[in-house]
Amino acid sequence: MSIKTKQYTIHEDWTVVILGFLIIGISLFIFLPEVPVFKWTNGTDLLKDVFASDNLQIIALQFLYLITIGTIGAFLIGKSVKNFLLGFPIVYILTVIALIIAGNATIKGFNLEAVIFSLIIGLVIGNFFKLPEWFRTALATEVFVKIGLVLLGTSVIFSDILKAGTLGLAQALIVVLSVWYFAFWLCKKLKVDDELTMMISSAVSICGVSAAIATSGAIKGDSKKLSYVISMVLVTAIPMMIFMPIIAKYFNFPEEVTGAWLGGSIDTSGAVVASGSLVGETALKISTIVKFSQNVLLGLAAFAISVYWTYTHNKSAEAVASKPTLGVIWERFPKFVIGFIAASLIFSFLLTPEVRDQVKDSLKNLQGIWFALAFTSIGLETNFKDLFSNNSKKPLYAFLIAQLFNVIITLIIAFLLFSN
Repeated sequence: MSIKTKQYTIHEDWTVVILGFLIIGISLFIFLPEVPVFKWTNGTDLLKDVFASDNLQIIALQFLYLITIGTIGAFLIGKSVKNFLLGFPIVYILTVIALIIAGNATIKGFNLEAVIFSLIIGLVIGNFFKLPEWFRTALATEVFVKIGLVLLGTSVIFSDILKAGTLGLAQALIVVLSVWYFAFWLCKKLKVDDELTMMISSAVSICGVSAAIATSGAIKGDSKKLSYVISMVLVTAIPMMIFMPIIAKYFNFPEEVTGAWLGGSIDTSGAVVASGSLVGETALKISTIVKFSQNVLLGLAAFAISVYWTYTHNKSAEAVASKPTLGVIWERFPKFVIGFIAASLIFSFLLTPEVRDQVKDSLKNLQGIWFALAFTSIGLETNFKDLFSNNSKKPLYAFLIAQLFNVIITLIIAFLLFSN
């Protein structure tokens, strides 16, 4: 009879909280990683700025920083450190390529974010080349996503919520609640599965990509379904960004109303800024305020969704016999949400605005790179057939109908609140 020795590991959710706060601590007290340059317009800019020796050094230093954090994570959760060290450089190089593509001025004009290129590059390689099993097991998709989410908490500042103003907050709250409930009801009517229902409802009603990622993390969702929802968000944001300002100008909507409409309807912050700029300075200001008001509800939404999902989807014997106890809810509750909220509280109340301003660009860059790494990994482990199967039509219909409802209800609320 053989006796197996059990390796001591830390739960993945607690590991990402530790890693997230390790990154925050390093940024505050030890070393502030520089932000690499990925913006370019033509071949000359690409060579002079992106491929400049100084910038390549920053990219290489960022690689060492990320692989060190990732290795600690692999060790703590019991994954193969050797496989991670061999696989991560490939994922990082592919992600940097995606960031360079997304940094092009023309691409930025269409508001195509780096995560969509990370996903596409991963999908192409994962579907046209047979990847070794050791490489697939080395992909730490969930860890990458959740570290990014903990870091996202550093940008949710409570004083900024108050600056958004009562009208912006009122609109955000009404839109989020009404659109989320409608999308949820519609998905149920169309018999969309529970995971996609939650991701679609949050993505349409709150803040697009970030909300979908946070919801997927909160419910431990399938990464393939998450990539599908994000693809829908990013693709629909482009025509909305272009045509909504045109419609507003054609019907002579007041700039304040147009700004509130754009900020409450369009799912990505970049597209909101771009569309608001097409209308005017007032529209840009109000659209940004309304969108930010929705963004700051993400933490509350992730917490509420976590509790709801844990309470309603517990399949243990205890849950079958009776409703889950607080102990069972705590056991299944995604702990990274606590890291998100803690980061928000620390940056809101314990740090001065000067310190926040000093570290915010670096932390935002790190948050973005972790998300991009996650989507490269998702692409590498996803099959095209899974992503674009016939079964995906109902979620697509649900998303588009919910988005149309979002556009209409937000316009009505914008007129009620901002027309005077």
